[in-house]
Parts: sequence; C-alpha cells; structure tokens
Amino acid sequence: MSTPAAPFVRSLTLSEQPAGDYTDDLPALRGLDRLELDPRVTFLVGENGSGKSTLVEALAVALRLNPEGGSRSYQLPFSTRASHSRLHRRVELEWLGLPPRNSFFLRAETVFNLATEVEKEHRKMHDIYDRPLHEQSHGESFLDIAINRLAPNGLYLFDEPEAALSLRGQLALMRRMHELLPHDCQFVVATHSPVLLGFPNARIYLLDEDGVREIDYEEAPQVELTRAFLDAPDRFFRELLA
Repeated sequence: MSTPAAPFVRSLTLSEQPAGDYTDDLPALRGLDRLELDPRVTFLVGENGSGKSTLVEALAVALRLNPEGGSRSYQLPFSTRASHSRLHRRVELEWLGLPPRNSFFLRAETVFNLATEVEKEHRKMHDIYDRPLHEQSHGESFLDIAINRLAPNGLYLFDEPEAALSLRGQLALMRRMHELLPHDCQFVVATHSPVLLGFPNARIYLLDEDGVREIDYEEAPQVELTRAFLDAPDRFFRELLA
C-alpha cells in the first residue's frame, strides 16, 4: 500500500502562553512542547480527562473546523452550548507541502447535530448517503458520514468514534481509512478502542500524568486491560469485586 509523500500537518506545538482555562491544569498538556504526527494515522489514547479529545478538538479549531464537527463550511455554531476549550489559541501547526483539499471533524457525541447540518449541505444536491441520516441509528449515521462524506486528499479528525460504533462498525471504519490512505489522506484519532488501535503501522501517543509519550500497541492500557479481561473474565470479576 502506498503512503502520502508527505503529511499535511507534520507536527503541532503548544505556545507557552496559557490558555486561561482548565487545559492549563492538564498534566499531559502542561508539559507538551511538540507532537509529531504520522503522515498516515495518529492515535491519541488516555483515561477520561487526560486531554486527548481536547487536543483533537483544539487541532480541529486550529484548522478552522467547527468544534462540534463538520467541514470548514460549517462555520456558524450549530451547538446548543459552546463548550470547546481555548487550547486552540496555543496550537501552532507545522505544514509540509500544500494543504488538503478536504478536511472534516467527526465526533461521536455531536453526530446528531452534525447530521442536521450535513443534510442541509446536500439538500440541493444528489444525496450521497445511503438514506437520510436522521432515519438511521447513531452508529449508522456516523459510519455513513465516514464512508460517504470523506474523500481523497483529506485531513480527517475523529473523536472517540467507538462511542457510536459497534465492533463491526469499527472494522468498517478501519476499512474506509485503509481505502483512503493511498489517496493522500491523513487521520488523527482520539480513542479508547483496542480494536481501532490495531490499525497497521499507526503512531500511538499516550496522554497521562507523566505527559505525552509514544507507545507500542501492546503497551496501550486499553489493550492490556481488554486482553486481561478476555483471557479470564471470571477471575477478572472475582478480583474486581473482592
């Protein structure tokens, strides 16, 4: 499988100027200087509250994408409550080559609102989706957008897609990513999923109290914990509930 000659975003750095919100107190982000992105697929992992989703969101806003999701054309907020952090004010991007023709931010928690905007976008066009997004389940609409909306020469950000997708859905998403990679696409994904983390040759960063560091697939906490559970679920529960 071929890979892009160069990534769209080679790295991101955080300026020393505080954001003036809760992100200044996140251990993983407080010490982050430069984060080099893989030209193909970069995963961010960590416990709830570690800052992985916040960092992907800040990258999206720095790319002028709506913090609730969508492309650059979705500039007017369609949220019921603006909740994104100020971290994007500290983000500085290192570009290599031309910017992508397409970019899209897809997050599981706001896909219902995003579906409304997507349907408006295509109301006067031939519908590219399998069927109206609001007539599909949460996971179906998420996957439909991922499969039919994403195009070659694109930079795509996902925030915890496994929250919307079944195991089969996660595999379908990985297949779509695999199809797009030879066509100059780059992905940055915040996730808890040990399945998604298994994507071949992806770069994985762990965010925790010690900062941000690159790890191997086998070192990812969710991989270790899932394997321990599947190896002996009865013993796992006995120890958990003791």
